[in-house]
Amino acid sequence: MLRLTFVSLLSVFPVMSQACDTALILTIDVSNSIDMAEYRLQTDGLADALRDAEIIETMVAGENYLAVVQWSGVDKQTISIPWTQMRTALDVEAFAQKARLMERAFVLSDTAPAEAIYFSLGLFDQVTGCNRNVIDVSGDGTPNGGSDVRAARNAAERAGVTINGIAIESMGLAITNFFRGAVITRDGFVMTARTHREYPQTIRAKILREISRIFG
Repeated sequence: MLRLTFVSLLSVFPVMSQACDTALILTIDVSNSIDMAEYRLQTDGLADALRDAEIIETMVAGENYLAVVQWSGVDKQTISIPWTQMRTALDVEAFAQKARLMERAFVLSDTAPAEAIYFSLGLFDQVTGCNRNVIDVSGDGTPNGGSDVRAARNAAERAGVTINGIAIESMGLAITNFFRGAVITRDGFVMTARTHREYPQTIRAKILREISRIFG
């Protein structure tokens, strides 16, 4: 009589490990409405978030990929930190340090989020094997340049890419409502930061929500 133990079954049918849970592009608005102090609040906030113990643990467990894109006007998008896989806590710490030291890419430029989305969509060809592809868009204004944001959002949905957002508000909820109606995908979400000084705590909560697969 053939007896198959759990160990012998594993030798016949090896468990396939998932190489990557989430590929996440963090995009930072550096358009004309962002002054240097506000830029530093964004980069320092991102760096501090990535040094959070819970984020480090979750990043490494999912072997997630991260990249950072800076964007502003129609022809103003650049990869500030290329795709990096978070296999160890040291990988996350090194990425955080790069984010903190990152130089601003553009100044005195318009706000064209559609082009930022299209640019980011093209980067997912460089990573494969991830369960989810996510674009994280932050911004403090509505478009004053570029193509239709809803069309870019729809292109992301067709590609199976999720777009989430951080709306940085000076008053009211105008940016949040714009993100909700035109930027985020149907499976995405938007979080609100009341002024740039709330950005650091908001980006931490947002990243943790994205990589922990907690939605609602």
